[in-house]
Amino acid sequence: MSIRIAGAPVSWGIYEFEGITPKFPYTQVLDEIKATGYIGTELGPWGYLPTDAAVLRPELEKRGLQVLSAFVPVNFVDASAHEAGEAHALQVGRLLADLGAVAIVLADDNGKVEELTKAAGRRHGSSLSTDQWDVYAAGVNRVARRVFDEVGLKVVFHHHCAGYVETPEEVRLLMDRADHDLVGLCLDTGHWLYGGGDPVKAISEYGERVRYLHFKDCDLSIRELAQVERMDYFAAVAAGVFCELGQGGVDFPGVIAGVEQLGYDGWAIVEQDILSDDLNAPRESAKRNREYLRGLGL
Repeated sequence: MSIRIAGAPVSWGIYEFEGITPKFPYTQVLDEIKATGYIGTELGPWGYLPTDAAVLRPELEKRGLQVLSAFVPVNFVDASAHEAGEAHALQVGRLLADLGAVAIVLADDNGKVEELTKAAGRRHGSSLSTDQWDVYAAGVNRVARRVFDEVGLKVVFHHHCAGYVETPEEVRLLMDRADHDLVGLCLDTGHWLYGGGDPVKAISEYGERVRYLHFKDCDLSIRELAQVERMDYFAAVAAGVFCELGQGGVDFPGVIAGVEQLGYDGWAIVEQDILSDDLNAPRESAKRNREYLRGLGL
């Protein structure tokens, strides 16, 4: 069993959400990912890192970094959006495959539906009907099949607060309908906890379908405050609900033990959602997160 540890541009405040302008050039982010002890990275929002493999490959090689995946949000609840989502996933997938990546991380187009964004972390059950779930899963399966057939990459689905796949029940409804072979689960420990679940129990439930990990923590006191004050998703993130690893409620030793029992041989991407004007904060936080995982033997 081997868990390799990577960073990601999101830990430097590089988001796919509209209205959040990157504070750092990509060269600085790659330098700091390497300097703080990580050996891989995700692509970040499309266009942040170079999208020409001939340009990006030497940037990665000179730092000893491997690109692993990219986060691809799609409005799966709308059948008319599936074609465009498929085209973008293929665009991203071709670049990833050329660079030796391991997967595409599919997700809902999170943060775009007002009622879901407002209720993030306070929802239960599911917001979609059976027919809507069938449409949703058909889109996921369509994209997964086309990506695998054309570029040879399988996908993992990332549950995410402020989207239609937030709660453990919503994850279950999707994964029961998704192609077992082509669609794995990207278990994001922080989002799972914020969405009302226990990440260790998720590993027991999904077993080998846990094919990719995002290591993120969740501050339970801020989560409770967000619930009491009815904060929306972005306000909770700005308040620091996704804290540094080891400072929140995620049982990382339990998560690690759980995937060890599965024989997991893959990557864990450290994500530290930071919305700060302190330009040193991302680097220092990334360093502390890496040191915490070293203390757990990773």
